[in-house]
Amino acid sequence: MEIPVIRNILEVNTKLATKLKDKFSNFAVFNIISAPGAGKTTLLEKTLEALSSEFKIAVIEGDIQTNNDAKRIAKLGVPVVQINTDGGCHLDSNMITDALSALDLKELDFLFIENVGNLVCPAEFDCGEDYIVAVLGATEGDDKPEKYPLLFHKAGVMLINKVDLLPYVNFNVEMASKHAQKLNSSLPIFKVSCSTNEGLNDWFLWLKNCLISKRSKLSQLKTSVMV
Repeated sequence: MEIPVIRNILEVNTKLATKLKDKFSNFAVFNIISAPGAGKTTLLEKTLEALSSEFKIAVIEGDIQTNNDAKRIAKLGVPVVQINTDGGCHLDSNMITDALSALDLKELDFLFIENVGNLVCPAEFDCGEDYIVAVLGATEGDDKPEKYPLLFHKAGVMLINKVDLLPYVNFNVEMASKHAQKLNSSLPIFKVSCSTNEGLNDWFLWLKNCLISKRSKLSQLKTSVMV
C-alpha cells in the first residue's frame, strides 16, 4: 500500500524564498514582525517620512482583514500592496511573490514587509528578506523574547518602541535586552519612540548601512566573477 507524502510546507516556502532573494539582489528587504499594537505601522510611517525623499521605497502590508495600514502608507506617496490573509497568521514567500507583480522593482533601494501582528508564525516563514525586524512595544511584557525565542533568535535587529511610556509601565529595558541577546548575542537593539522621535536617527542610519553593505558585497561578487 502506497502512502502519499505531503512535502513540508516550510521546505516549499524556503525554496520560494531563495528565488525571491535573487529578485531582491540589488535592494535591501526588511520583514517587520511584532505583536499587534507594538507600533509597526507608525514606525514605518516615520521611516518613510525620513527616507523616501532620498531613496526609492516600496511597502507590502500584511493583515488578516482591512487595508487600513496600506491607506496610511499610501498617503506618504510610497507604492504599497495590501495582502489580506483572511485568517492566516503570517505572510509567506508565495504571497510575497504574488504581491511583487504590482510593484516596480527597478532601481528600488528598500522594500519593507509589514507582517501580520503575531510573534509566533511569521518568524517561521522566510519571505526572502535580508533582515527580520523584531519590534517590541514598551506596553508589552519585557519577557517576550524569552516567551517567543524563535523571532528574537532570527532577528537582524530589535527595536524597543514606545520608550516614552517607560515611566508609566512595568517594562524593564535591560531585562528585555538581556533575554534577546541571550538568544542572539550580536543582535543590535534600538530604543525608539515614534512620539518623541527618540532613537529614530540611529535606526535610520542602521537601515542605510544595511543597504550600503549589501550593495558593496554585490559589487565585490560581480568583480570576482569578472576576474
